[in-house]
Amino acid sequence: MSTNVRPKKVSSQSRNRRVSLGVTYTLLIVLGIIWLIPLIWIALSAFRCQYQPDGTFIGRVTSNFFPTAYGLKNFRDLFTATYYGVPNAFIKWILNTLLIAVIDCVISTFLVLSVAYCMSKLKFKLRKTFMNVSMIIGLFPGFMSMIAIYFLLKSIGLTGNPSHPEYSVIGLILAYSAGAGLGFQIAKGFFDVIPNALVESAKLDGCTNFKIFRRIILPLAKPIIIYQALMSFTGPWMDFIFAKVIIGADNARYWTVSVGLYSMLFGTHPDTNLFTQFAAGCVIVAIPIVTLFMFLQRYYVEGVTAGAVKG
Repeated sequence: MSTNVRPKKVSSQSRNRRVSLGVTYTLLIVLGIIWLIPLIWIALSAFRCQYQPDGTFIGRVTSNFFPTAYGLKNFRDLFTATYYGVPNAFIKWILNTLLIAVIDCVISTFLVLSVAYCMSKLKFKLRKTFMNVSMIIGLFPGFMSMIAIYFLLKSIGLTGNPSHPEYSVIGLILAYSAGAGLGFQIAKGFFDVIPNALVESAKLDGCTNFKIFRRIILPLAKPIIIYQALMSFTGPWMDFIFAKVIIGADNARYWTVSVGLYSMLFGTHPDTNLFTQFAAGCVIVAIPIVTLFMFLQRYYVEGVTAGAVKG
């Protein structure tokens, strides 16, 4: 009796599983297409090279999804044009953003890994309280502190300083990196996997905590270092809110690329005919991030999974 029922039950379960997988994959494909449509549209707009019958270039938004003509004019104009009185402004914005992102990447990565090591391998009073407080603070978005940070930086002359507008770049780097240590949770989870016996034996040999961190922990933590470096780099590279507030609207020479691209269409001197150049800028900005994730994806996944599961 049981030998006749069991195959039917197994067959039914297998069929239900196939249906469930089919529905899941169909939903993921539909969501993927919806997600890709605006990206494809931006990329196509970046290469659009259409003209009106009188020879006027069409740079504004058009109703046709696929352009009738393609070219590199938008990229050439983007790199050579003068915006808000700044020659070759886009190149300067890219360099500003790269400088800020690289410096923040170094500082933030060091701070996060240092705090994570302390929370994982050192035992001290109020350690658990600090971790609980950091988790609660992390529930609130960072831009809630934007006004307080702005006035704090303004009080020491690192923003809104007409005689030294370049100081706002320093202020922006401080705004990005000063509180980075609170994001230690994933790195701590990764460090928890490293055996405490290594730390204890090193201490018996007379190593200081910094030497243990530098010579033992970091060589074993390549995935989480790469993960944290990527996160620290992409934050300033793509941020708009803090850069807009701290650098200000009058310092076009020191804008980041996100502020500059926004100001092309929605700034004090907007020009809707610059949309295709805006799209070209979006494509260029995306290239470094996509390249980094493609080449470092393996380490990124290792860092995120090991740290998140243990933490």
